Amino acid sequence: MKFTQALELMKQVYKVKMPNWLGYWSIEDGTIKMHCKDGLVLDIRESEDVFYTLNFILSDEWMIADETNSPVINSEFVSTFGFGEAIRNLKSGKKVSRTGWNGKGLFVVYQKGYPDGIPCNKQTAKAWGLNEGDLFKCNPYFQINTVDGSHSMWVPSINDCLAEDWILVE
Repeated sequence: MKFTQALELMKQVYKVKMPNWLGYWSIEDGTIKMHCKDGLVLDIRESEDVFYTLNFILSDEWMIADETNSPVINSEFVSTFGFGEAIRNLKSGKKVSRTGWNGKGLFVVYQKGYPDGIPCNKQTAKAWGLNEGDLFKCNPYFQINTVDGSHSMWVPSINDCLAEDWILVE
């Protein structure tokens, strides 16, 4: 539908969206509020990119938003994303997981490694042929918690890299 129809629906307290949006627009407090996929709510008058917003307004692909096509409406919604976004989140110190993983409570973290080295313990020294206390340099890596509560270094599979069901873990 065209935006003029979408606007009329918003005036009737409907929420509207574009097909590829997880969020929606609605009229609240006398203005149009843009509910974004990350939970941010913006007043349309505060749009940082007016031309970007106008391109949406000029579209004829508007539709009514509901729990089935706009997960932000559902309070149980968990925003999903691809692996590139997962890596960005990991590098910023966040934990990520996949909704498609069978093990409950599994998540991945980014370990910055020890580029300047860390004194190695007896087990590491023995494994690498070093002396206990020698500096052990380690590059950044991913680490996963396992079902039994231990932790392992983790390398993503091709399925993990191509998945779009990554989520943030609190």
